[in-house]
Amino acid sequence: MKWGTRQIRLWAIMALMAGLLLRVWFIRHMALVAGDSSLYGDIAKNLLQHGVYGFTSGSTPPDALGISPTLIRLPGYPLFLAACFRIFGVGQYNAVMYIQAIADLVTCCLVSALAGRLFGSRPALVVLWLAVLCPFTARYVAVPLTETLVLTSIALAFYSLGRWQEEGGGYNRWLWIVIAAVASSIQLRPEQILFAVAILSTMLWASLAHLHSSSRPLHSASAVFAAAICVILSLTPWTIRNARTLHVFQPLAPRYANDPGELAPLGFSRWYRTWAIDFASTENVYWNYSGDPIRFADLPERASEAGSASTTEDLRSRTAALLADYNATTGISNEVSPAMDSRFAKLAAERIQAHPVLYYFGLPVARVLNMTLRPRTEMMNIPLEWWKWRQHRMHTAFAAAYATLNLAYIILGLAGLFAWKRRKWILHLGPNTPKFAFRELAIAMAASILLRAALLLTLDNSEPRYTLEYFPVMFVLAGALFAEPLHLQSTRERGGR
Repeated sequence: MKWGTRQIRLWAIMALMAGLLLRVWFIRHMALVAGDSSLYGDIAKNLLQHGVYGFTSGSTPPDALGISPTLIRLPGYPLFLAACFRIFGVGQYNAVMYIQAIADLVTCCLVSALAGRLFGSRPALVVLWLAVLCPFTARYVAVPLTETLVLTSIALAFYSLGRWQEEGGGYNRWLWIVIAAVASSIQLRPEQILFAVAILSTMLWASLAHLHSSSRPLHSASAVFAAAICVILSLTPWTIRNARTLHVFQPLAPRYANDPGELAPLGFSRWYRTWAIDFASTENVYWNYSGDPIRFADLPERASEAGSASTTEDLRSRTAALLADYNATTGISNEVSPAMDSRFAKLAAERIQAHPVLYYFGLPVARVLNMTLRPRTEMMNIPLEWWKWRQHRMHTAFAAAYATLNLAYIILGLAGLFAWKRRKWILHLGPNTPKFAFRELAIAMAASILLRAALLLTLDNSEPRYTLEYFPVMFVLAGALFAEPLHLQSTRERGGR
């Protein structure tokens, strides 16, 4: 069956309408403003009303307005919220969510358009439907967090990278869009600096790969260096502000989200990494530190297991005593003393010495796999320990189905990558379209995922939202599975001449 342009457009409009309805449903029924959302909103409100980038209360000395300047969050998302509050009113998060819904549909269109240029109109339509109906990315439009805008910046960067490469590299118009997309992505989340590395390094490779076949390789390579400089310069205002206001050199954001003078929980984090895997531990234990009690009952058994029964019992008693002392101090102050943190560090050192391979390899890999494969129900009213079938059968069944759908998207993406490789990275062959290999674009996509996974290996807390950035790549790669074989395209092109 051959579809004309009119039919394809009709199906595309239907897909976008379905995607819009799905996102509106999430906004109407599952909107959530808490935790980091409130934090971003407080910064935006203070920036808008008082011109101070900070919290109403915080660890740094407050100014005359009772606002403490901060650097624990990059300015991209607070500036976005401030712009929305300026237009729609302070605290109008519903308007923010609807704008995020539009941004997410733009992401869907971008990945579809890229798939269309690479694999053809039919794959583009399939990718559009896969993207608009993906509940994992759609869910986050109803939460004022950075994820939705980051996904848009990723999709825009890859689409622009493909167009930049297709038009011969150098200082063409798409270079500046790549720069804008990458720079904005970094302004939203600090780890996106690795995304910039993936994009810019492959652009440089694409430029230098034609040293013997092109008369403009140095021109093209200089464009990549200029792009890198522009991306770095985009961090300059933030770096200068941190130096002038908080007297520190901080071009991104600190790993432990601590302002200058605030104790970083190094000991606790090290102890936590000796046993933590699942998101349940992140919510019940990790987020509670330095502010809320931590119950010993919320720790999994492996948190106090040792080589023998006697040592296990000793470790259990010492861990319980340490948490009891911590809970006693949190009732007095929300700040943890260095002495308390050092006790966690000492306990962590014992556990690491007993199981070094588990600490340095086994647990980090387990956390990344958990972030990637866990049912993405963390923003839903689903028990954290969803796998306990006897306690909540309906929730367990739903979570298992969600995990299966998540795995299906990943399998489609990986299978699409291998299918594209079999095509030798060649784009769709349309009438009068020359063969053009997009190996560098494919490598940039794969590198963005691998670099992010490598970074996640170093994190303490397991949060599934940290792997949402995989999805724009998975959407595009899935399109390769639905592309028409190259020999049929070539036959049709010859027949049309």
